Amino acid sequence: MIADDDPFIRKLIATTLADVAEYALHEAADGVEALVLAAQLEPAIVFLDIDMPRMDGIETCRSLRTLDATRDGTIVMLTAGAEREREAIAAGADLFLTKPFSPLELLRLVDELHSQLAAAGPGH
Repeated sequence: MIADDDPFIRKLIATTLADVAEYALHEAADGVEALVLAAQLEPAIVFLDIDMPRMDGIETCRSLRTLDATRDGTIVMLTAGAEREREAIAAGADLFLTKPFSPLELLRLVDELHSQLAAAGPGH
């Protein structure tokens, strides 16, 4: 799932991953929408922007960690800098991707996540 209020960022991530990811891609424009979708879809990976309207990414991350559907999923925070990383880690973020990022950086991160999930085995 991709949660970002910038439609260009959502499109960039979705387009970059469309041909290589083994995942169905879903988009949310803000934190509230992300929580609703996450509860329905049980995403394995959530790309979550920190600065969003209605509910920011830190609060969304904290809430995602309380849902059965996303408690054990991977949350990748999309940040403009390191200033809020400590807050995001405390809220349950796993990884960070700093904007602006290249499609290649995104592909490397997803490949690394895929390798980690495969190594963890079934049920992870």
